[in-house]
Amino acid sequence: MSSVVVFGAGGRAGRAVTAEARGRGHRVTAVVRDPDKYTGLATDDGVRLVRGDVTDAAGLVRGHGSVVHTVSPFSGPEQGFAGLDPLFYVKAADALIGGLPEAGVGRLLVVGLFANLKAAGGHLVLDDPEAFPREIRPFAAAHTAGLDRLRTHGGAVDWLMLTPPARLEAGGIRTGGYRTGGDDVPESPTAHLSYADLAVALVDEHERPTLHRTRVSVFN
Repeated sequence: MSSVVVFGAGGRAGRAVTAEARGRGHRVTAVVRDPDKYTGLATDDGVRLVRGDVTDAAGLVRGHGSVVHTVSPFSGPEQGFAGLDPLFYVKAADALIGGLPEAGVGRLLVVGLFANLKAAGGHLVLDDPEAFPREIRPFAAAHTAGLDRLRTHGGAVDWLMLTPPARLEAGGIRTGGYRTGGDDVPESPTAHLSYADLAVALVDEHERPTLHRTRVSVFN
């Protein structure tokens, strides 16, 4: 048994990772901004619910085997992006890149965004106005800046970003299976993934790291 910190544990991905890790017997520190909203996460003795922020990570991660970053400042485009900090994901990357080595934690697992995978023409999905909504582009650009920061400055940390496909299914079943690709959009027109199987992939990489300092797609 080992321990995992999940930043953004109250979201769909964070809840799925917490459940998957506990199902395998790992201890979880579930980090959320407002613990009063997520008291149901701490019903399991193996889950410690704490208040925290991914941009101030160092004090929360010491003593854990891996950190999982699933944080999004928004739950969906219906909220609008007027208050988006374009540097949010850069600040998160900086905090993790700096905080994990200080705390003696070597492994960082990050949930990526489909929009910054490469499309067939070699451009990023977010740069195609016909395929990607303009109103969501600032969020996608912010996420991409965080990925760029990991690629440029994350060498001291064994980081991995797993990027699910556009069809990421909240109600999808856990099959326990998945495939990984590279920086490109999966060629399969039926590529999809459930949050449960995204969690399987993340916890697999916590238990048995096979991919290092890179971003890959993950899909069924």
